Amino acid sequence: MTIATYQWTIDRYHQAVEAGVFEDQAIELLKGELVLMSPEGTPHAYYSDRAARYLRRLLELPELAYVREAKPITLPNASEPEPDIAIVQPLDQIYLAHHPYPENVFWVIEYAQSSLTKDLEIKRKIYAEVNIAEYWVINLRDKKLIVFRTPVNGEYQSEVSVTSGVISPLSFPNIQIDVRQLITV
Repeated sequence: MTIATYQWTIDRYHQAVEAGVFEDQAIELLKGELVLMSPEGTPHAYYSDRAARYLRRLLELPELAYVREAKPITLPNASEPEPDIAIVQPLDQIYLAHHPYPENVFWVIEYAQSSLTKDLEIKRKIYAEVNIAEYWVINLRDKKLIVFRTPVNGEYQSEVSVTSGVISPLSFPNIQIDVRQLITV
């Protein structure tokens, strides 16, 4: 027996959200499926909040980008994930009409402990499919930053793990980000 599941479109998902169908439920749309989001543990909340504040100091004062925390991005592969941090174009009121699209996203950051498999497998592919140039996963278990770059045919061509030093995002090569600010106390 084959079981068919209902595949959500972005439009139907938005209608359901507007109607309050998912009130008080932590879900995100991934490849047309509603996926429960893992509860945010204390270390996850601490590190992602700290990283967002650090990145705002580097990117928002000169208004190079907006740093959005746990806000949706709308992707054409029937996905609307809510990454821990999304670095997006500073388009101000345009975001009243829609969430950032892939072409508005400089890079995405996910903090992962219980969601590590989902972030390294499912979300990595989703972001690569829509050509988000750079995807960072902070592995809270091993205290390391995993950087995925250069999406080609739905797969990132580059993967590097770092635990210290500085890294410059592809979109802002003159900005130096201290890796320790992202992964240590």
